[in-house]
Amino acid sequence: MSDASAGGADRRGADHVFDPRALEGAESAPVDGPERVTEIGLRPSSLDEFVGQDGVVENLRTHLGAAKGRGEPPDHLLFCGPPGLGKTSLARIVAEELGSELHSTSGPALDKPKDLLGLLTSLKHGDVFFIDEIHRIPIGVEEYLYTAMEDFRVEMTLDSGPHARVLPIFVEPFTLVGATTREGLLTGPFRSRFGLVQRLSPYPSTDLERILDRAARILGVGLDPEGARLLAERSRGTPRIAGRFLKRARDWAQMKGASHIDEALASKALAQMGVDERGLEEMDRRILHCLADHAPRPAALKTLAAVVGETEDTIEDVFEPHLLRCGYVQKTPRGRVVTTAGLEAVGRDARALQDGAGTAPLFDA
Repeated sequence: MSDASAGGADRRGADHVFDPRALEGAESAPVDGPERVTEIGLRPSSLDEFVGQDGVVENLRTHLGAAKGRGEPPDHLLFCGPPGLGKTSLARIVAEELGSELHSTSGPALDKPKDLLGLLTSLKHGDVFFIDEIHRIPIGVEEYLYTAMEDFRVEMTLDSGPHARVLPIFVEPFTLVGATTREGLLTGPFRSRFGLVQRLSPYPSTDLERILDRAARILGVGLDPEGARLLAERSRGTPRIAGRFLKRARDWAQMKGASHIDEALASKALAQMGVDERGLEEMDRRILHCLADHAPRPAALKTLAAVVGETEDTIEDVFEPHLLRCGYVQKTPRGRVVTTAGLEAVGRDARALQDGAGTAPLFDA
């Protein structure tokens, strides 16, 4: 959900115009006026509308329902997982389910304690305070959150030296919702203060098909089951990517004068974007070609980044997880190694694993 569990498309077909009722969940219909669909309008607004992540949804439903029954704010929540799986959407849903106001920021934006203090003092009783990329909060700011999360107060130090004194500033009880793609970067004391930690996993294709179908209905664009299946299978288990593919397929349909997206049209749209039949994009293939040239020797991440022209963090966080899940790459103490399946995915001879030499150029022609 980015989160994307809503499917993510935001344009309409050639013979459809946006109906503002779509933002309220109604079926869209041709009306006069420009398109106004946004990513936020396509996101689910309740747990009932959220597709996939059944375990996470049920845990949230239980926790939020119990907290509402007691008349108190829920425990602080932490959502972990790769980008595009719906962490931000779930934060919005938490506020919606509680009938509370959502206050959003990001870890890098909280540069100094005063930035945090201003946000905390503006919270009302039961509000939801959402911090995206929470692992990027500076340690100095993070420590101020400890007492805010446990005792709903912030202790500010005034002056220095012999005149120093601590001023406690009390805040209204609130629920902190954090989202992170790097759970391991959270300090132990910080992580332990979250009462409910939920990890989001890549979506199966069947769930992505439902997400795409919902997005297509809201947008008023026709999407055949075969077209939805093709887009879902090549979306890396990520609703945000599925939504991006749907947008581009809709653009293709509009320019070709097609009234719906079928399997053939979806395949052509993906091919134009450089997505092959295995769901690999250009950078995926560059990485596999580089590893094939090193086979059977492993390639260090720094070497890999220099050869393909991408940063180490981007390779490790964006591209590598999918290649590992598909079995195309293996991580070893000495570096990354391409597998037989990885060689076959880019048309390289599997004998490279024994001979130590590739048979194809580094990059696609």
